[in-house]
Amino acid sequence: MQGYCISVIVALVFVYAVCGIPFGVVLTKRFCHVDVRAAGSGNIGMTNVARVAGKLPAALTLLCDAGKGALSLGIAIYALNMVVAIHVQELIQFCATSQIFSEVNKLCMFVNSVVYAACVCGHIFSPYLHFKGGKGISVGFGAALMLNWQTALLALLAFFVFTIPSKRVSLGSLAAAIALPCWAYVFGYTSFELIPIIVVACLVIWAHRNNIARLIKGEEKPLKAKS
Repeated sequence: MQGYCISVIVALVFVYAVCGIPFGVVLTKRFCHVDVRAAGSGNIGMTNVARVAGKLPAALTLLCDAGKGALSLGIAIYALNMVVAIHVQELIQFCATSQIFSEVNKLCMFVNSVVYAACVCGHIFSPYLHFKGGKGISVGFGAALMLNWQTALLALLAFFVFTIPSKRVSLGSLAAAIALPCWAYVFGYTSFELIPIIVVACLVIWAHRNNIARLIKGEEKPLKAKS
């Protein structure tokens, strides 16, 4: 059990460090020599990169942010599954004596959810930007594809349903954040396993607090990418 716990800690540190890479900052400086944090809304995500640097840097930011989430969580889950195979007897004994977990699969689902939360936290609280960062949507989607692809795609659907008619990316992002734990529950996550995913949804909503205020006042501007 100790070996598994150490592996989980390593996985958490790994995904947090990878998902903290601020691709929006890097790409904006590369394409137009501007710090995206000092322009537009000041956010490092795709939407503000589109406003500041244009469509190509924004598309690359989306790809890199989603990719770092998918790649890091995919590697972490694969490595943890290998460790589970090595320590399976210890984990079976632990689950049998635990009041929370009745089987190894439930323990693994909960741990995977915690590691997923670390991915999003790495982006929102980037260790490379003095623990400031983006709003977690792109990286959250990429990582969710590795956690449960059906949930990820349905959350993406919610994003488009609200974004396309309103032309407000923030509204679609909030819808996706709320949809994610709801669909995870539909696909078999128990209330305990849902806790990290609900935390992620709350963090994403918190990161959009300024957008929410503007949406309420009717002052949220539609997305217009710089040509």
